[in-house]
Amino acid sequence: MPSSLPLRYGANPQQAPARVFMKSGADLPIAVLNGLPGYINLLDALNSWQLVRELKSATGLPAAASFKHVSPSGAAVATPLPDILKKIYFVDDLELSPLATAYARARGVDRMSSFGDWIALSDIVDVSTAKLISREVSDGVIAPAYESDALVILKKKKQGKYAVVEIDPAYESPALETRDIFGVTFEQHHHDRSVTRADFANIVTQNKDLPESAIRDMLIAWITLKYTQSNSVCYAVDGQVIGVGAGQQSRVHCVRLAGVKSDLWRLRQHPSVLNLPFRPDIKRPDRDNAIDQFLQPDVTEAEKANWKNVFTESPRQLTVEERRAWLDGMSDVVLGSDAFFPFRDSIDRAVRSGVKYVLQPGGSNRDEDVIAACDEYGMTMVFSGVRLFHH
Repeated sequence: MPSSLPLRYGANPQQAPARVFMKSGADLPIAVLNGLPGYINLLDALNSWQLVRELKSATGLPAAASFKHVSPSGAAVATPLPDILKKIYFVDDLELSPLATAYARARGVDRMSSFGDWIALSDIVDVSTAKLISREVSDGVIAPAYESDALVILKKKKQGKYAVVEIDPAYESPALETRDIFGVTFEQHHHDRSVTRADFANIVTQNKDLPESAIRDMLIAWITLKYTQSNSVCYAVDGQVIGVGAGQQSRVHCVRLAGVKSDLWRLRQHPSVLNLPFRPDIKRPDRDNAIDQFLQPDVTEAEKANWKNVFTESPRQLTVEERRAWLDGMSDVVLGSDAFFPFRDSIDRAVRSGVKYVLQPGGSNRDEDVIAACDEYGMTMVFSGVRLFHH
């Protein structure tokens, strides 16, 4: 592997020259097998690789992440996909390996945000996963290795320009890391503290119930937050993240953003959405956009007029009551937060999206208010004692 890799430009085309390199002069831990990844691509690649590597270590299951702009739009492990999720993730026509299943979950939860994503995979990429990647709009992928036939498939993507990156799975970051901002160098210890089940021992609510499924989803939420731009929260259930609220200045705004994404994930499973009368020539990304618009309660008549280009007939939108009744069927969701909740407002919003288990560091002056809110709703809340800011 080389010690330096030239890039076309940096974060923007006007930021040239650009490269990645090892200050020590050692070889890079990555090799480009195809295409030419950019500056932001590699930021996504190195962050997302750490996420899936840690998910695999913590759960023992193949893991995948879908990254955009240095935060995950989705992350998941390989738990079985029910038929309804296969349909809304557009994979009901495929035979999925465990690794492909993990990526189907990671990408499928928020397909609009994952459009043009960077993919990270914890295991050797097999043909099943490569076939799934080949038909989605994506910028590139990072993994520890690729089966030869899978690599052939990926090299054909984007007229042969698809970025395929291999990373040395044994590589570990030096203990100290540096970063230059405006000519000033920052130095800190690399965030190498592992997320473990021991982080979930301090249950502070009256309800102490914490089943194995919730522990698994807490691991997923906690590790996802470790590699999400702060402030951040995420909702997780059934082995996958279903909503990420990243980079907000207000904690409750993170909760609302992630909650809206989680609600949309749930609403996409409604029979009215599953049976939308799409024209047969409408492609998957256009279907994603149409579904998202259909589920917005404030669609204008002008926007509805354009539906004739997507649907064979104009569909009836869900009423407020129908939406609420369907959302009330969501349960057992984990809410994770990378720092403490300063007010109970986040808990009041979270319960509307089926949250039953809450994971946060604790340490607010109003911890007792937040605990009381969880007790009112019968939630189980864990104080990890560990903040997970990422910038």
